[in-house]
Amino acid sequence: MESLPFLSVILPAHDEESRLPEALLQVGKYVAGHEFDSEIIIVENASSDRTLAIAEEFASRTLNCRVLRESRPGKGNAVRTGMLAARGEYRFVCDVDLSMSVDQIDSFLPPRCEKYDIAIGSREAPGAVRLNEPAYRHLVGRVFNTMVRWLTLPQLQDTQCGFKCFTDEAAQALFPLQKMNGWTFDVEILAIALRKGRRVIEVPIRWRYFPGSKIHVMRDSFQMALDLLTIRRRLRRGEYDQKA
Repeated sequence: MESLPFLSVILPAHDEESRLPEALLQVGKYVAGHEFDSEIIIVENASSDRTLAIAEEFASRTLNCRVLRESRPGKGNAVRTGMLAARGEYRFVCDVDLSMSVDQIDSFLPPRCEKYDIAIGSREAPGAVRLNEPAYRHLVGRVFNTMVRWLTLPQLQDTQCGFKCFTDEAAQALFPLQKMNGWTFDVEILAIALRKGRRVIEVPIRWRYFPGSKIHVMRDSFQMALDLLTIRRRLRRGEYDQKA
């Protein structure tokens, strides 16, 4: 019987031809440098550039690497597709910009980190470090997180960092309940998890800002605020109260 991997690293990739090669190089080195079994899952997400070709070329010469195609746009769609297709005991979603270096994945895994359902990278937890972030980006992020805490998740300091680890059981139970397909899927998944008594912890990370974010502050902020209200309404109506 084939043994399942200990770790799945999931990379959602939308129009990432410029950043994907280096990200795959670094992730490949990371998994090769550890004794536990791992798999790499690249989820090509409605790209219009060479993202798919780059992913497929890497997978063709890399053991335990798969490329999935998600034709629907939206990071939430890509992450859900990857999480539900993964086979690892731990399933780590990793932004292609690698604003958190891949060696820090160890901080989310046993023996360093145990007894959780979801471990989220945090730029605000004690011990975290933020580097090179423009002041306006930090301000916008803190305003949004304040809204998140007011409306849905008062327990958490940083819900939007793109580095999160789920146990296999939590991923399989929670992602089928996800309704949001865009940037606020993180808030929704965490809100569902806490609603159901799941243990969510914040892991302080060393995070570096790189230009090229896919989020457009002015365009996307209004929609994200509306999404928070939608999540709050769904929670109050019990729309997520299926077994998980």
